[in-house]
Amino acid sequence: MWSDPQRAPMLFDDADPAAGEALRSSVVAPAKRSPQAQLKARTKRTADGAPVYSFHTLLEELRTIALNTVTMGATRFAMTTTPTLLQQPALDLLNVSSLI
Repeated sequence: MWSDPQRAPMLFDDADPAAGEALRSSVVAPAKRSPQAQLKARTKRTADGAPVYSFHTLLEELRTIALNTVTMGATRFAMTTTPTLLQQPALDLLNVSSLI
């Protein structure tokens, strides 16, 4: 799911680990971040200027989505809160079209 770098551009994950690997002087040297990941960490922005989140802070934001039960007289139905501008791209990356 989120371990695929293409599915997590809004996270601090390195989208190009091979570039970081190429910067290592040997296989026993500490791992290095790719230049793209270093820029993302420094600016806290994606390449297209969107804010970057830790997995924890993204989950904090996603947990505010709620499934409410609405009762109007004898009618009862479920209604999901509208995703925020941050939540919708995350749901799109997860291919979640409906929460009910």
